[in-house]
Amino acid sequence: MKLQKRHYLAVLMTTAVAGLFCGCAIGQDEEEKEKWISLFNGKDLKGWTPKFAGSKLGENYKNTFRVEDGVLKVSYDQYEQFNSEFGHLFYALPFSHYIFRAEYRFTGEQVKGGPGWAFRNSGVMIHCQDPNTITKDQSFPVCIEVQLLGGDGKNDRTTGNLCTPGTNVVMNDKLITDHCITSKSKTYHGDQWVKIEIEVHGNGIIRHKINGQIVMEYQKPQLDERDADAKKLIQDGKLMVSEGYISLQAESHPVEFRKVEILPLEE
Repeated sequence: MKLQKRHYLAVLMTTAVAGLFCGCAIGQDEEEKEKWISLFNGKDLKGWTPKFAGSKLGENYKNTFRVEDGVLKVSYDQYEQFNSEFGHLFYALPFSHYIFRAEYRFTGEQVKGGPGWAFRNSGVMIHCQDPNTITKDQSFPVCIEVQLLGGDGKNDRTTGNLCTPGTNVVMNDKLITDHCITSKSKTYHGDQWVKIEIEVHGNGIIRHKINGQIVMEYQKPQLDERDADAKKLIQDGKLMVSEGYISLQAESHPVEFRKVEILPLEE
């Protein structure tokens, strides 16, 4: 199943054109209401395409991604066992300069066979490679992952962290090659809704906010030459990444998303 880029681009531009080129400040409530674009219609997965490890692009393995009661759900009620079928739900268009926001919460129990590190674990993937270039058995897209974690009811566990499948970033003028970096967020236990906001300036500054508080900041996202999947994407030795697709993650624990929106930035 191929992404219908032209169709969704037309829809987005029609929706946003009235407000996108206004010189008004983003901070004004009325202007924000005019400019924010909903990426999820609350009814179905229109505009989104799933990709699971072991499946072809467009196959919604065991109906994992679904919409119920106006909420986009990652559900495992049709699984007997999880066998590394890591999934990602891609929006139809790539973006470069924008603010993304959504609300998420973890529910229920992790499916049998899910890895320990994936307990109450999901993510919003930004600057993703084109999903059409992902191989059938590839577990994760080359991207920047804004990692979402839920508390276990006892211990501290930050959310809005940074993970880097096939990528690296720069923090405090230093190239960071660690796979995951912990944020400064609070821990959110139980099934409460948490607001994630991601401010993206192409290859410049990227900020993570949790419930309105900045918890992570970095810049210069780039491909990692050490990674086999990333190597395939490097052209003419260029490593810097300034745009890409957005996807929501399925890693073996039920999670729900709502109010999925984007604010394109004119830069």
